[in-house]
Amino acid sequence: MKKIIIASLFLVITASYGQQQNPLLASNASQQKVWVDSILNTLTLEQKIGQLFMIQAYSNKGKEHTEYIKKMIRKYQIGGLIFMQGTPEKQAALTNTYQATSKIPLLIGFDGEWGLSMRLKHTFRYPWNMTLGAVQNNKLIEQFGEQVGKHCKRIGIHVNFAPVVDINTNPKNPIIGNRSFGENKYNVTQKALAFTKGMQRVGVLANAKHFPGHGDTSTDSHKTLPYVPFSAERIDSIELYPYKALFKNNLASVMVAHLSVPSLEPKKKVPTSISYKVITNLLKEKMGFKGLIFTDALNMKGASNYAKPGAIDLAAFKAGNDVLLIPENVKEAIKKIKKAITSKKISVERLNNSVRKILNAKYLVGLNNYAPVKTEGIANDINTIKDQLLYRSLIKEAITVVKNNQKMLPITDLVASKIAYIKLGDATNTPFVTMLNKYTDVTVIPSENITNALRELETYTTVIIGYHKSNKTPWKSFKMSEKDKLWIQKIAAHHNVILDVFASPYALLDITNFENIESIIVSYQNSTISQEISAQIIFGALEAKGKLPVSIKTIFKEGQGISTTNLMRLAYTIPEEVDMDSKLLQKIDSVTSLVVDSLMAPGGQVLVARYGKVIYHKSFGYHTYDKKQKVKLTDLYDLASVTKILGGLPLIMKSEETGLISLNTTLGEMLPYLKESNKDTITLKEALSHNAKIKPWIPYYLETIDSITHKPLPNYYRTKKDSLFNIKVAENLYLKNSYYTDSIFNKIKEAPQREKAGYKYSGLIFYLFEKYIRNTYGNTMDKLNESYFYKPLGANTLTYNPLTKFPKSRIVPSEKDEYYRHQVLRGHVHDMGAAMMGGVSGNAGLFSNSNDIAKIMQMYLQGGYYGGKRYFETKTIYKFNHRYYEKDSVRRGLGFDKPQLNPEVKASSDFASSNSFGHSGFTGTYTWVDPDTGILYVFLSNRVFPTMANNKLGKLNIRTEIHNLIYKAVKK
Repeated sequence: MKKIIIASLFLVITASYGQQQNPLLASNASQQKVWVDSILNTLTLEQKIGQLFMIQAYSNKGKEHTEYIKKMIRKYQIGGLIFMQGTPEKQAALTNTYQATSKIPLLIGFDGEWGLSMRLKHTFRYPWNMTLGAVQNNKLIEQFGEQVGKHCKRIGIHVNFAPVVDINTNPKNPIIGNRSFGENKYNVTQKALAFTKGMQRVGVLANAKHFPGHGDTSTDSHKTLPYVPFSAERIDSIELYPYKALFKNNLASVMVAHLSVPSLEPKKKVPTSISYKVITNLLKEKMGFKGLIFTDALNMKGASNYAKPGAIDLAAFKAGNDVLLIPENVKEAIKKIKKAITSKKISVERLNNSVRKILNAKYLVGLNNYAPVKTEGIANDINTIKDQLLYRSLIKEAITVVKNNQKMLPITDLVASKIAYIKLGDATNTPFVTMLNKYTDVTVIPSENITNALRELETYTTVIIGYHKSNKTPWKSFKMSEKDKLWIQKIAAHHNVILDVFASPYALLDITNFENIESIIVSYQNSTISQEISAQIIFGALEAKGKLPVSIKTIFKEGQGISTTNLMRLAYTIPEEVDMDSKLLQKIDSVTSLVVDSLMAPGGQVLVARYGKVIYHKSFGYHTYDKKQKVKLTDLYDLASVTKILGGLPLIMKSEETGLISLNTTLGEMLPYLKESNKDTITLKEALSHNAKIKPWIPYYLETIDSITHKPLPNYYRTKKDSLFNIKVAENLYLKNSYYTDSIFNKIKEAPQREKAGYKYSGLIFYLFEKYIRNTYGNTMDKLNESYFYKPLGANTLTYNPLTKFPKSRIVPSEKDEYYRHQVLRGHVHDMGAAMMGGVSGNAGLFSNSNDIAKIMQMYLQGGYYGGKRYFETKTIYKFNHRYYEKDSVRRGLGFDKPQLNPEVKASSDFASSNSFGHSGFTGTYTWVDPDTGILYVFLSNRVFPTMANNKLGKLNIRTEIHNLIYKAVKK
């Protein structure tokens, strides 16, 4: 009766399957048949049986193993090899060796679910399937399949045992888990179809596994025989769903799992991999599959516990398998299969059928025209820029926001947010923390003691908890420790929390209460790229797009995912993402090496961005020529005249935009003390264009030092601060207050105008701006800039007087001053006039690292908008980035420098558009942006160390030569 019921169920199942096409037939099927028959008809019985076996080979073992494989090929005429651990170059070389040994070309198999790195070192690693299950754009999955196929084909692999199509409905599954696309049969099927299409398009056979479905098991078939208790109807509806679709779309092969499935095979101890009912009745007859059928590895306990070597192979072949994968004893297996055939227990036609399918597959992958694998250039061919771009795209599309109360994500207000980070888990977190700190200051709180941590967190508004677990393999544990769970709840009870999980989404199952956790991100894996992209999503440089591929209890459902906003903050990527050539950009490295080696400057920083994405960001050299301290990207440089467009100009632009002044406002109207002077009627437009006959500069300091010794005069300076001498110009050197309040501004007022009209660069107007801003706004330029611009931008190193905020060790020395202050200037502005104004002026005084300069320059490039905030109207940027006196051969805009009109002058790259703008600085600094190409460039150095007499950097136009290299790196 029981058999009748099972048979009836098979009839029901059969009705849902149609006749499938043969996926092993080539487009030139008649020629294929000729080739296959020409081989098949010459084989002995033993040689035919040998074709059934695919034995494992290693490329990380010695000569003895190589000789063993060659012996197996010669002695048993085995049909194929499955390569295991090793390196791609060695595998390719061994493939050539083994193919040369074999009379019939070998079918080479491989487990490359996430690429060659599943088995081979020094190869490209793509994300796990669980990560990819969150991706909504299946075209990317197709590209993933294609790239994996190309890698396989490049080193001589013909069949890749992927994709895994198991529906992972059991979170406790110990062997599938991250290897599955998820729990939704439709999502899994669409991903599998896309992957298969991509891989088979390039000539590598796909293999769907683990038939009939390993996704809802709680044991590992490598160690035991997993039990699947579900009905045939349930299996047909869920587990078999992807196979039905794949069979209709030319899937080349299937791997049968070692499972106990009583509804399909009543004998509970009989693994599905050796079940006639499962393989022949269901897979071949009922489902109509005509492709190659592989056993799962026969050395796995799920199979080997059932029968001894040889006997298990015979049973597998009798059940309907074509290829016997990783047999434990080929000699014994051949003996038993031969005996079964000669005793008529298995027909020769049955054997011929499998061998014909194997030979068809070999023809399909081109083995009829076998050529050895080219062993040169493998590393470059399987680790490409295209792979990097695709990987980044997959991670960007996968990362999933599953909760976002109070719309904490992305973090918008950097002024009101004081952010801390706590690390949980046992894996690295450096890329995440580094990237977070590119956006604003994020304090890392030690995670040794919860009481101490909570105390340190008291002043923070937002806590980012990063849960980091090993990214080494998909089988690594994602489980949270008791400490992890406790800390999450304790911190969330008192703070706004963003929990970022760099592990399987199943890690969230360990959390009992999500109520106090405002935002949750699932980043899936702890790779460097996942950490970096997740940090960028947190700050709105990128948007979250992923959807959960599995459910987390009943709280977060499969398919759940919250989209976040792109705030137009700088993102960080590789050059090719913005159509630039990374190899050409690397030429910058040679130039910066030349800078150091030729003593143009001890070191520096270079940043390049395009379309709002930073693509090159490196430090070079040292703080000084003693080479004791290497330059870091977080180090601050004296910006000199770059201050003009980052410190002096923004508040003038704001004043103009709000109607306080206009471009035609005169200096006398801005600063009444200039009334009746020779500067009274100069308009702001004339002054900012350097077209107002204003004297280039005034060496104020000379009258305050001894003309012979060059030492500061005691009537102007003190070594200790007091009420009369409190303008700090350097370490232990204070200027008399009245000199700043009276002398500097009076000297500018009384300075004679130039006789000759026309363009002449002058910094004096920017000294005056400090006075105008202080008078108009009732506050100092440094405080106003910080409040209006620097802090909201997250440009926290962009500052005047950096020693009030940063340790001296983070500030690069500018010069050994032997003419005025007689000390190494480190954290005190190099410009003498700015120093005499307390380090704060519109002309000089700012310090910064390259990353923070890029933020304000990108804001300009984006028409005054950045980070979800509008700083200027777009028309204001345009108004100040305009040449008003071009007919007079004045190249400059208002405050902004612009490309040269005279080709002999090198203000910018020769390729920069007329709409581009920026500025250079005396200390060896430079920044420039181009609205036409989207390019942003920052160069920082201390070329004035140890002396400003050294101007090799300027004479050789190094800054603009690098600028040229950047433009040349743009792909046409």
